Amino acid sequence: MNKLAFVFPGQGAQYIGMGKDFYENSDEARKIFEKASELGNINMAELLFEENDKLNITEFTQIAMLTVCCAMLKEIELRGYSPQISAGLSLGEYSALVASKVLSFEEAFKVVKQRGKFMQEAVPEGGAMAAVLGLDTIRIEEVCNSTQGIVQIANYNCPGQIVISGEEEAVNTASEKLTEAGAKRVIRLNVSGPFHSLMLKEAGKKLREVLDKAVFSDVTIPYVSNVTANYVTDKLQVVDLLEKQVYSSVKWQQSVETMIKDGVDTFVEIGPGKTLSSFIKKIDRTVKVINIEKYEDLGKLAEL
Repeated sequence: MNKLAFVFPGQGAQYIGMGKDFYENSDEARKIFEKASELGNINMAELLFEENDKLNITEFTQIAMLTVCCAMLKEIELRGYSPQISAGLSLGEYSALVASKVLSFEEAFKVVKQRGKFMQEAVPEGGAMAAVLGLDTIRIEEVCNSTQGIVQIANYNCPGQIVISGEEEAVNTASEKLTEAGAKRVIRLNVSGPFHSLMLKEAGKKLREVLDKAVFSDVTIPYVSNVTANYVTDKLQVVDLLEKQVYSSVKWQQSVETMIKDGVDTFVEIGPGKTLSSFIKKIDRTVKVINIEKYEDLGKLAEL
C-alpha cells in the first residue's frame, strides 16, 4: 500500500484559465468557485478565466490559488482519495490545512484574503528576491549571514535551487558574493516584494490578529509546516506557525525529506503547474510523483 501525500503549490504558479475545466465539469468544484465569489465579493470566474491585470497582484493571487487548489481537492476527495499527510509551499500550506481538515475552505479563504492584503500593503520600498542555482546551501547561509542588512534564505526548494530575499542592496551584495563563491547563476526574480524575509514581519503580526479569530479543528491528517519542516499534529501550534511563515524561510526540501523518511512514497501535486513535482524529483528520484492540474489528469489517480 502506498503512503500518500497531497502537496499544493504556492504563489507564482498562477495563470489565466487555471481550474476552468474543473469549473465546467465538476458540480462540486464549481460550488467552491461560487463560494469564493461570495466570500471575496468578487467574480472568481472572471478573475480566473478572463484576461485581466489583477491575477498577478498578491491580494488577488492568493485567494485565486487557494480557490483553484481546493476546488480540485474537492473533486479528488469525492472520488474517494485522501492523503495520509499533506503539505504546501508557502501559500499552498493553506490548501494543505484544508486537506488535513484543520481549516474549512471558508475559514481558509477568510484568512488568505487578509494575508494577501497584508503582504501587499507591507511590501516596503527596496525589497528584492533572487534564485541561487548550483551552490551548496551552507555556503549560501554563510554569505547571507556575513552580508550587511537584511538578506536571508526565503526558500529551500530542492538541491541546487535556493531563493534569497531581503533589502535590495543586501540582496545585490549577496548575489555578487554568491557568484564569486561559485554559484552557476544568480537570477533576480520579478516579484512584488521580499517575501519570506524579516521585512514582512509587520504583515505577520497583522495576520496573527486574523488567525487568533479563525476556527481551527483538530488535525485529523498530519501536515508538515514550512517553518519547521516537521509534522504538526496539534491545532494549538498552527497559529504561531502561520504567523511566522510570512517572514520565515520555506523549508520545502526539508519538508519533503521529512515525509520520505516517514515512508511517503507517492506524492500528488494538486494545482496549477508542475513546480513541486519538479522539486520532489530532484530531491528523491525513487518516489512516485503525479500532478493534477487539468480535469483529465484525474485519470492518473487510478495509478495510486
